[in-house]
Amino acid sequence: MRRLFYVTHGDVEMDPATPVPDWGLSVRGRARHEAFAARLGPVAAVFCSEERKARDGAEILCRGRGLVPKAVQALHENDRSATGYLPPEEFERVADAFFARPEESVRGWERAVDAQGRVVGALRQIAEEVPGGDVAVVAHGGVGALFRAHLLGSGIDRSHDQPQGRGGGHVIEVALPDWTLLRDWTALEDWPEMAE
Repeated sequence: MRRLFYVTHGDVEMDPATPVPDWGLSVRGRARHEAFAARLGPVAAVFCSEERKARDGAEILCRGRGLVPKAVQALHENDRSATGYLPPEEFERVADAFFARPEESVRGWERAVDAQGRVVGALRQIAEEVPGGDVAVVAHGGVGALFRAHLLGSGIDRSHDQPQGRGGGHVIEVALPDWTLLRDWTALEDWPEMAE
């Protein structure tokens, strides 16, 4: 059995003056990714979103493994460029609507159904591209929730989101080739040590 580890980026340095895709990991986010990288067993390949925070996490995961992360455009977070940065309370309200009305574009955001199709298609292509060994993908929480809903054959709902309050940085483990959920959202720093 092969596995796919879907990793959401950890804590970021938020800067309202910088486009969200250009935000990098914070010191805490980097430390959490380093803790996870030390516990994860061997992987054959590491893929990531083109967004800086995901690339940062993927680069940490590749260190010491002799791997170079491959950025995949279709792994980006749901497109929120219509609003850009939103203050946290407003962002949460719009995100709630994004999940509650998946067939609609909420305030110009990408529709949840479209984002789900995009990320699931990208992950299936990645699994085909790497025929042997486990694969790690570092991407985002919003599309990760959509991926989890797909895995469970469930409707789009915010209940599939990673646990809140830890600054992102969670992992789900998926069995390939049957695409079943083996381990649900687990914080990076709580990931169990895996054998080499």
